[in-house]
Amino acid sequence: MSPLYQVLTPEGELVQDIKGQLDQETMIKMYENMALVRLFDRKSINLQRQGRMGTYAPFEGQEASQVGSAMALTPGDWLFPTYRDHAAAIVHGQSMARVFLYWMGHMEGSISPKNLNIMPPCVPIATQMVHAVGTAWASKLQNEKHVSLAYFGDGATSEGDFHEALNFAGVFKTPTVFFCQNNGFAISVPFSQQSASKTIAQRAAAYDIPGVRVDGNDIFAVWLTMKKAVERALAGEGPTLIEAITFRYGAHTTADDPKKYRDQETLSEEWRQERDPLQRLRMYLEKQGLWDETKESEFIATAGAKIDAALAEAESYPKSRPEDMFKHVYAEPTWMATEQESELVKPAKQEGIPA
Repeated sequence: MSPLYQVLTPEGELVQDIKGQLDQETMIKMYENMALVRLFDRKSINLQRQGRMGTYAPFEGQEASQVGSAMALTPGDWLFPTYRDHAAAIVHGQSMARVFLYWMGHMEGSISPKNLNIMPPCVPIATQMVHAVGTAWASKLQNEKHVSLAYFGDGATSEGDFHEALNFAGVFKTPTVFFCQNNGFAISVPFSQQSASKTIAQRAAAYDIPGVRVDGNDIFAVWLTMKKAVERALAGEGPTLIEAITFRYGAHTTADDPKKYRDQETLSEEWRQERDPLQRLRMYLEKQGLWDETKESEFIATAGAKIDAALAEAESYPKSRPEDMFKHVYAEPTWMATEQESELVKPAKQEGIPA
């Protein structure tokens, strides 16, 4: 089995010499980013329960994987997120208001800020991986110094797109980073029932590209691994497959009940108490005199105010309409789509519901 790269232990102790590789300002920003997105995630779950937002995919527990990897990018790099990677999108520059809008059913939630290359969240499993390879190849052909980062889960490695993306990237040495957040379950299917491979990282050998297994709850290890992969890609050496071992504390989505397929209470508490990404970094920062309870309270208050402001902005938008789903599907609407939209709108008009 591939060794697991770790820099910061769950007890907040360094086990690797990182002198000169990671400055204190970046460490503090890592913690602040993780704390912000955790608050955002919890707020979103509450909003869904209150009926103010649709089905939501939580990520609590995976903050180090998303924040650490996204912080290693430059503004011109391409980000290809799944439906669970809104923490990475926020860190890369997407506004929290836009993320709220996405989960409220607004198309505007998928719009990337100007000068940033953040693709809309990809719900079909693994399809974004081949898109990332194509974009990376285009960057390479145009002599641009950009990488494409494709996020995916362990379940995506069972899709043909996974093979196609890694094979194509390996052959053409595209500047692509494949970042797998292995949280142990593809919805309800444990990884042991998905593959005979002991790890995902080992599959890189089939494509003759580097495969790295990293502690996905150790943000130092994630960031340093990503930096190396980005540098390698920009040097023309091709793609890297990163497997980040992590755990999703909550449900697959707010429509899911994880108690039906795993020992939810035991597993979640074990990971939360013994391997939490925020707790280990906070312990380290406190030992270095870089963080304390006062700073924590002040930051939480400030972050909470930012989230509330983003929510107010999102909720000021007009309510989304069901017929909006037909927009931006075809350049010219097909007769089938037109007929379906008509059938959807007609009953609403008959019942006096505004279209």
